[in-house]
Amino acid sequence: MDTRQWRDTIAAAQDGDRRALDELVEGWLPLVYNIVGRALNGHADVDDVVQETMLRAVDNLGSLRDPDSFRSWLVAIAMRQIRDRARRRTPAPLDESATGGAADFAELTVLRLQLEGQRREVAEAVRWLDDEDRQLLSLWWLEVAGELTRRELAAAVGISRQHAAVRVQRMKERLETSRGIVRALDGACPDLRELAARWNGRPDSVWRKRLARHIRGCGYCGDTRESVVPPERLLVGIALVPVPVGFTLSLALGGKTAAAATATVASVSWSAKVMSALTQPVVAATAGATIVAGGAYVVTQTPDAPPPRVTVSPTAASTHRPPPVVDTPSVSPSPSPSPSATPTKTFLYGSVVDAVDRAPDPDTPPAALPHRPETGVTSTGGAHAVMNHRGDSVTLTGKGYVLVRWQISPQYRAGGLVMPSWTGLRGELFHVASGGGRRMDDPVSATDSTATGMGNSTVGYTVLPAGTQQMWQNEYFYLDGSVTLTVNERGADYGLSVFPSSWDAAEKDITTGPDQGVKRYGLVRDTGEDDAPVPQYVTRSTPADAATVAQESRVSAP
Repeated sequence: MDTRQWRDTIAAAQDGDRRALDELVEGWLPLVYNIVGRALNGHADVDDVVQETMLRAVDNLGSLRDPDSFRSWLVAIAMRQIRDRARRRTPAPLDESATGGAADFAELTVLRLQLEGQRREVAEAVRWLDDEDRQLLSLWWLEVAGELTRRELAAAVGISRQHAAVRVQRMKERLETSRGIVRALDGACPDLRELAARWNGRPDSVWRKRLARHIRGCGYCGDTRESVVPPERLLVGIALVPVPVGFTLSLALGGKTAAAATATVASVSWSAKVMSALTQPVVAATAGATIVAGGAYVVTQTPDAPPPRVTVSPTAASTHRPPPVVDTPSVSPSPSPSPSATPTKTFLYGSVVDAVDRAPDPDTPPAALPHRPETGVTSTGGAHAVMNHRGDSVTLTGKGYVLVRWQISPQYRAGGLVMPSWTGLRGELFHVASGGGRRMDDPVSATDSTATGMGNSTVGYTVLPAGTQQMWQNEYFYLDGSVTLTVNERGADYGLSVFPSSWDAAEKDITTGPDQGVKRYGLVRDTGEDDAPVPQYVTRSTPADAATVAQESRVSAP
């Protein structure tokens, strides 16, 4: 919709022309309805927010100095009302059931525009986005469809065009993840069906992460035989979703009367002119809406043709460059040997910090992994605990091996990572080996030279605290006693899967080399003695906030 085509209509409406105002409201109502409807996904509050947006636009139309800026002005009003609505409500997630049984906006989009295939997939993926992403997508969708410009999108959100480009790219990444979920749920993967059996059917961020993790690790769900078309190519030219029949828009100007209006235009207030026009006992039919006495617009028919985070982004070179070897950690008053140092019996348990090391050559087989006694480890999270959020924890007890598998998710939230911590340690805990076929900072894409397991130049990178050991995809620990592992997710998005494991499983993992389809052999850290590396961020105390555990990893003898 080109505002320049509406210049005369806007000017006439500002002068109090009722027919011009009718035309303006009827012509721009679908745009506002699509923005609000998609941002709130058809929630019951959509009608109220649309109502308030149009009311404020009509009531303040006289203050608009440049008719050419009407569209961006109207969109900005709509976004303010959406945000105000969010502030007035409790911070609890949207309860989509509050629509009273009405179809959500994703379903309305599919049905009314008769979308099929990947266009339907994109529309349904919107359900899986968080509120902030849905608000941005409601504008970006219209930008791609030719209804808004990037300048107008940025102005409506209140950010620069450069920042808008970053925000849009991150939202698109989450939209692609959501498309994968929609596609997988339409499939027949038995493991996914088993996982989704506990799901209540209502999309939310927790289940988005769970399902996305399954898809990334599942050969069946991740096997996309159909070429995936970028969403911007799918959305080009898609019309606005028509305003539903029976939709009522009451523009009584907040209860104002002509006598109550104070602003004057040629001795008569603009609001008074509009109010006088709207309250005449007449019915003025328009193409898709009818204005009746009292200023209520009622959609009577569906038109045949609808009216026209600070991201840390290291360079690829710095991302791929291995960190320097630190043989003497700064937290120790005396030199401490690296994991590769010759074992010395004089070291007490816990005196060795897991020093930052250089990634070994991919073709270098690991040293032999000492086989410590195992009677088995039990976990409060069961055989496979999945921890996705800050404060999630498991307590491990027994004598044996534990696997901690990392899942970094910069596409959701990049930036500084607050490491998980080991608290309440009783007995001994060692970091014995690293595996999984790659370190998390290894390159992961044949087409994007900036992409590693820690992120890429587009979505940003997850960054470790200075001096922290770079994790591998699989980290193996040996426990003789009891300890609690806690996720301290805050600055960056990550998750941990925790499995009681065995020496056999660890040995098999780390000896799987590049010739067997992985990035590199694993790395043995265990010396077989009490001077083997101790995990960073471990303590025998139980602090109120596990995120406050010091990085120095110095624990007294058991």
